[in-house]
Amino acid sequence: VSLVESGGGLVQAGGSVRLSCVPSGPTFRRYVEAWFRQAPGKEREFVAAISWSGSSTMYADSVKGRFAISRDNARSTLYLQMNSLKPDDTAVYYCAADGQPGSSDYYSPATYDYWGQGTQVTVSS
Repeated sequence: VSLVESGGGLVQAGGSVRLSCVPSGPTFRRYVEAWFRQAPGKEREFVAAISWSGSSTMYADSVKGRFAISRDNARSTLYLQMNSLKPDDTAVYYCAADGQPGSSDYYSPATYDYWGQGTQVTVSS
């Protein structure tokens, strides 16, 4: 069981991209979901997370006000709307899902049980 991201690509600085994430096989219960990213030569970093109900969202300071995370539980789909993109946003973006209720450390990759293989987002200057 894993996740599949889509929507990445090449975009100019100032542009927008929307990423999507769905299960690759049978659907399963996903509690907190998140997006992480990893640029070449850097560690994977937290981007945004959302609670199961969607009522609570969290963002890295570097993307606050530019990115928006959302989810459609009826369609088992997680989204990341990225606006006002900068070259520093260039990275492979991963979606992640926590299969256990009650987690509180949304910022740590160790919280998440399921991961996608990533989608490349490249922002040109």
